[in-house]
Amino acid sequence: MTLCPSRRRARLALAALPLIALAACQTPSQTSTPTARSASEAPAAPPQAAVAFPVWLDAARAEALRRGISQATVQQAFDGLTPNPAVIDLDTRQPEFSQTFWHYLDGAVSETRVAKGRAQMQQNAALLAKLERTYGVPGRYLVAFWGIETDFGHNTGGFSVVRSLATLAYDGRRSAYFRDEMFAALTILDHRDIDNDHMTGSWAGAMGQAQFMPTAFLKYAVDQDGDGRRDIWTSVPDALGSVANYLKTLGWDGSRGWGYEVTLPARFDAALASLDSDATETVKSPAEWAALGVRRADGSPLSKTDDPAALILPAGIHGPAFLVRNNYRVILKYNRSTFYAVAIGHLADRLNGAGTLAAPHQTAEPLKREDIIALQQGLSSLGLLPGTPDGIAGGATRQAVRAFQKANGLAPDGYIDLNLIAAVRAKGGNA
Repeated sequence: MTLCPSRRRARLALAALPLIALAACQTPSQTSTPTARSASEAPAAPPQAAVAFPVWLDAARAEALRRGISQATVQQAFDGLTPNPAVIDLDTRQPEFSQTFWHYLDGAVSETRVAKGRAQMQQNAALLAKLERTYGVPGRYLVAFWGIETDFGHNTGGFSVVRSLATLAYDGRRSAYFRDEMFAALTILDHRDIDNDHMTGSWAGAMGQAQFMPTAFLKYAVDQDGDGRRDIWTSVPDALGSVANYLKTLGWDGSRGWGYEVTLPARFDAALASLDSDATETVKSPAEWAALGVRRADGSPLSKTDDPAALILPAGIHGPAFLVRNNYRVILKYNRSTFYAVAIGHLADRLNGAGTLAAPHQTAEPLKREDIIALQQGLSSLGLLPGTPDGIAGGATRQAVRAFQKANGLAPDGYIDLNLIAAVRAKGGNA
């Protein structure tokens, strides 16, 4: 959402990093306006070491006043403010290992979380029914977001939002992004939705039980409980109502699900699976997928009335397969991670009584950043991947992997493991 990768997200899988959080944050998880995740893709800016923080803060203070933020709010937020070294440390720290799909899913959709989520469904049944009537988003999805984002409000982060955002804006690498978020946070304070002492969140500025970034809060937060404040920190109605409003605004279709698990026939063409972050490469009708031998995970045929869908293989051709629809893409606007979107959908299904995935649970060795760099170097030496290796297995790297697989008689699923890396390095002269 306008969320942000909270503290958990910083530990995420390199392969699942596509946008989420590095703008600054942390859950097991790959983000878009309005989220902090897209900030991670912004070009780096030179550090502002040449300007002392008090000088920088004076300029920010003057700009805040020009933007119409009150003198009282600016003083409350900026007086005595200093950078937070812990925020810079978290922002610059690279995850040592990538995350595997099953390891991620096991954490995000644990039996404990399912049980707690079902209890929350019962406890908040009247609220969830009202939100579904108002926004068209079934309660199980709202509880799934709530559970994965903050463990139902228990892990919201204890960092001062203004101090974190000022620190990251001053640091300079994504200054424009975090500067805008900082002024949005000041606007929230000016509206008296929260006071500065209680405006806490992740180290990247994601706030409250919904983990909204400040700009997202201004666009989508609602006063669901009618007390005159949009309080996503302590008010469950406001937090879940804000998530529902966000999803509705982004195009959630309450008459449809997110997708479903399927089985593939032997020798299925893995090139038909989407590698792009929005799962739009190959979209087919249920009849077309059925003609290719695709069936539901329980062996039943695909419904002819289902919407056109794309195929995703988050753990490669030998892992679980899913046909996903537009609501899946709406989830991705909250957090641009395939792992995250599948986890939200699967947790919502579990809360609705569904069982675990039908695909056999697999174990896979996590990849180190140096493994991804070696892969990228090998792909580069083969002329398949331009640019400088960065250790992040994003869309371009996975497309290059698919090209390598096609050229070498391998299933072109774009999936990266140690065997694939060894094959690329062997062909590329151990680059």
